[in-house]
Amino acid sequence: MLKNLFAMKVFFRRIHLYLGLASGLFLVMVCLTGSILVFEQELEHLWHPARYYVAPAGGPRLSLAQLTAAVRAAKPKAQLSSFKLYADPTRTVEVSLAGGGPKGGGKGEGSGEGGGRNAAQRGEGRGATAGEGPRGGQGRGEGRAESRGAMAGSAEARGPGGPAGKGGPGGKGGKGGPRLFLNPYTGAIVGELKPQDSFFHFIEQLHRGLVAGRVGKLIMGINGIIFLFILGTGIVLWWPAARKALTARLTVKWGSSWKRLNHDFHIVLGFYTSVFLFIMALTGVGMSFDWVGKTINTVTHSPQQRPEPPTSTVPAEKGPAFGADAALAAARQQAPGALTYAVQLPKEPTGSLQVSSLRPGALTERATDDVYFDRYSGQVLRQTTYAQQPLGQRIRGLFKPVHTGAIFGWPTKVLAFVIVLLGATFPISGTILWLNRTRKSKKKSAPRGLAVEVG
Repeated sequence: MLKNLFAMKVFFRRIHLYLGLASGLFLVMVCLTGSILVFEQELEHLWHPARYYVAPAGGPRLSLAQLTAAVRAAKPKAQLSSFKLYADPTRTVEVSLAGGGPKGGGKGEGSGEGGGRNAAQRGEGRGATAGEGPRGGQGRGEGRAESRGAMAGSAEARGPGGPAGKGGPGGKGGKGGPRLFLNPYTGAIVGELKPQDSFFHFIEQLHRGLVAGRVGKLIMGINGIIFLFILGTGIVLWWPAARKALTARLTVKWGSSWKRLNHDFHIVLGFYTSVFLFIMALTGVGMSFDWVGKTINTVTHSPQQRPEPPTSTVPAEKGPAFGADAALAAARQQAPGALTYAVQLPKEPTGSLQVSSLRPGALTERATDDVYFDRYSGQVLRQTTYAQQPLGQRIRGLFKPVHTGAIFGWPTKVLAFVIVLLGATFPISGTILWLNRTRKSKKKSAPRGLAVEVG
């Protein structure tokens, strides 16, 4: 029995070693880039405060029609896609411009959800099936044109245009357009951002796919699966054979030699972080492969495709249209205390106006209540709260905030930052541990010199 257990442990040790050596560099890179993306939104605001904040004026905020006129005055050829407004009086208004996606709103022009759906809060890419988080076709989630996505994105850093699904950056429909930041009191454009040219876009592309397109994303997705096996075999190897060995596996022997400290850092800290790293790796895999989202939909009996947005009825005679301001006012009546309102403009004559409201205490920035209005009559065509969304969609919507640690705000962000930094050290400490053991075994197996007696 003991012999079988020993043989099994040797087997798991080899798997753990070989997989670790094969993917070690990738794991270090993923963890280091992930640690940067954890505080992407905070760093964006720190580096560019004038882009996101203004001094609140005494007068009222401008209407969406007035903001639209201000944009057109500065950029006559601009095609507005969506607005994002904050309850915070010091925040700017974010305006997304349509990008180079296919015309007609079928797959994008910055919407990232196809059919003109507002992905500003959802950010789930690849149409409606994957619903993953970050850029590059996996749902960047919080507003980036998807993929900023695990460990990646922030709604504010990428903008109301939503993920890169089939219409956002990195998707099939072309790149999303730039985002403008307007003073809500004067209409002045105080900043402009092209998400594809930003530092964090590059870091996320490196994190998710080595800046190598779909091939790179596939490689990193497979690497995520390998990481799950490494963590699983690591727990098996950590498990003590006797109770008296448990204490040694749970404490670091400070003051010991550097070899012993390296051993304890890898074994002890590896155990404490393993659960968190496993969750991060699992959600990362979920954002890398469409089949994960489809499987979740199947298990939860959720639809594989998002319903198409409702359409407006074009009147026979032209009359006053129901504009974005009217839709916003109606949404504010239904959710007067919302933190943000994202207004998605129709791209076709039959398109509908969508307003997404983020209520206080929402679990994630994707947890919005959505209402669609007929752009001519103002009739409510569809109204869906976050709780009414399919379970599979809500589960997939948690991938990104869980992956990045944004799920519960600052506490989980700090925890995620510490965990991924420690995760970057494990391939290094593991390699050193293996080299030390290899040298030690070579010394033990070296033949001893023969003694010669001289008579």
